[in-house]
Amino acid sequence: MYRPLPDSLTINQSGINGLGLFAKEGIAQGKNLGITHLEMALLDNKQEIYRTPLGGFINHSNTPNGVKVELKTNGNDPSCVTKKWSLLTLRDIKKGEELTVRYTFYNV
Repeated sequence: MYRPLPDSLTINQSGINGLGLFAKEGIAQGKNLGITHLEMALLDNKQEIYRTPLGGFINHSNTPNGVKVELKTNGNDPSCVTKKWSLLTLRDIKKGEELTVRYTFYNV
């Protein structure tokens, strides 16, 4: 069954901006929470970045508790995905804490 978020996360009102990702339970440092963004090759040889549901609710912080990490992709993959990014925790996350990253794709 498809799940847009890991069981350990939920979406709630954020004190930072709009809605955000929050821990429903404690999450250990170094945990891979899933894919946040995909870069896809378009027919006109342009690249476009798409957010997954997980990536759509991560708010920016100058002192983040998570980081987007680029995953290796297979250069022979027939799909149009050229890059993938996953959300990793930089430290232990407490229950109820909002997950944040330092934005690198968007201006804040």
